[in-house]
Amino acid sequence: MFDQDKLAELQKQNQAYEEKLAAHTKKRPERQEQFTTDAGIAIKPLYTPCDLSDFDYGRDLGFPGDYPFIRGVQNNMYRGRLWTMRQYAGFGSAEETNKRFRYLLEQGQTGLSVAFDLPTQIGYDSDHPLAKGEVGKVGVAIDSLLDMETLFAGIPLDKVSTSMTINAPAAILLAMYIVLAEKQGVPQEKLNGTIQNDILKEYVARGTYIFPPGPSMRLITDIFAYCSKNVPNWNTISISGYHIREAGSTAVQEVAFTLADGIAYVQAAVNAGLDVDEFAPRLSFFFNAHLNFFEEIAKFRAARRLWARIMKERFGAQNPRSQMLRFHTQTAGCTLTAQQPQVNIMRVAFQALSAVLGGTQSLHTNSWDEALALPSEQSVLLALRTQQVIGYEIGVADTVDPLGGSYFIEKLTSEIEEQAMAYIEKIDQLGGAPEAIEYMQKEIQNSAYTYQKEVESGRKVVIGVNKFQMPEQRPGGLLKVDPAVAERQIARLNRLKSERDNARVEKILAELRRAAATDENLLPLIIAAVREYATLGEICDVLREVFGEYKQNIVF
Repeated sequence: MFDQDKLAELQKQNQAYEEKLAAHTKKRPERQEQFTTDAGIAIKPLYTPCDLSDFDYGRDLGFPGDYPFIRGVQNNMYRGRLWTMRQYAGFGSAEETNKRFRYLLEQGQTGLSVAFDLPTQIGYDSDHPLAKGEVGKVGVAIDSLLDMETLFAGIPLDKVSTSMTINAPAAILLAMYIVLAEKQGVPQEKLNGTIQNDILKEYVARGTYIFPPGPSMRLITDIFAYCSKNVPNWNTISISGYHIREAGSTAVQEVAFTLADGIAYVQAAVNAGLDVDEFAPRLSFFFNAHLNFFEEIAKFRAARRLWARIMKERFGAQNPRSQMLRFHTQTAGCTLTAQQPQVNIMRVAFQALSAVLGGTQSLHTNSWDEALALPSEQSVLLALRTQQVIGYEIGVADTVDPLGGSYFIEKLTSEIEEQAMAYIEKIDQLGGAPEAIEYMQKEIQNSAYTYQKEVESGRKVVIGVNKFQMPEQRPGGLLKVDPAVAERQIARLNRLKSERDNARVEKILAELRRAAATDENLLPLIIAAVREYATLGEICDVLREVFGEYKQNIVF
């Protein structure tokens, strides 16, 4: 891309600059001995075309909307439509969460994102002994279709896009959404949204798993197959690096382990007989927007280019949409501090800006009080307004990929891609992501330990924690979940079981039990069970009987 004679001359000039810089630094030492990204990539004081001497515009950059999609998955990106502003919400009962959804939609939110409580995430009804003390605490309690009806009361499903952060029981929550749409008169082909449905990262980093890897992957490919024919506009998986990063990974590991999981899902679907171009266009991803501003922007761009090449070269995908890495972003919850919590407002704003400059398709901005409690109505409104200021006021959405071509950004993007690819090759050598779970856990743990040591030593500055501390009082106005939520939820569940046709429920659950022992697609039977108001726990218990439960090996 650059004239070689001019590059040679520039290299001499750059060497002279570095000599001057070295002399200057001896007189006025820099504020730290070494500048690196959080992933340990060295940062030079200056970047020039010499850092991109083998850079090919067509091969490595190209145009937005074209392979390798590094500059974005749409030709005009935010000039055509801003990213979906999708604030994650859910707490207490379905009624309370419905009110929060309606409030956010009234304030300009453009997509819904559902947080489920822990019992729902691991397949237990609210009356299960293990659910005690957890009902409605970190998300909304959903035991049956009845709760789903309440959750979306007054919200037409053909007019919103809904994301559901659910993994092990993803097929059941999707079935509830489909049946709810039927009751609203909305055909399946008009539904838009996403289920996370990413079980491999649960084994690696998060822990809300139920079944062993084999049956879990079977459920995922069943969803791929069913939706490719019946729910064509639904994103059947959101392959999640977010929780990998929250567990302590670096940006490089986040890209590598997320895409390695993606490779495993694509391979499993291909092995199940699905054509890659039938299901791959509906794959989506979920990334973290962390604090190292330029590293995060480069990370998003590197992930797009790397996934495009993997899908084209490894899986032979021909449809350009199969090669696109479309992703949702959430700002980094692990960076929020209980000390001087209003500083979190700035952290979130810069993280959100990095996601936009990196080309995200949808975005959640955390609320400043989340290190202390679930977000209040006032704090979540400020978080939404943060996105709106970025989108409408500061001009960063007016041109496509405004940082594309920056010597620093392009070099950093390539370095992240190369290091991520080295991890993927290592995982391939271990047999793929399902076989490399413990390896990835160890790598994340080591990175988390290194990061924590840097914070404790003061090398990594965290305002209010290890620098610029000040005495403070706990802020007021924090959201508290009513402990009576569990009592009301259990009473509601008992009433449902007494009023439904239990004989029909038992019959369809027996049919599901039979089919689970075969290779039959389970989605139609799960939908049928949901339609009869079988509960989440009852359906999961049937699958537990057949599939067993996953027991984690503790890795040190």
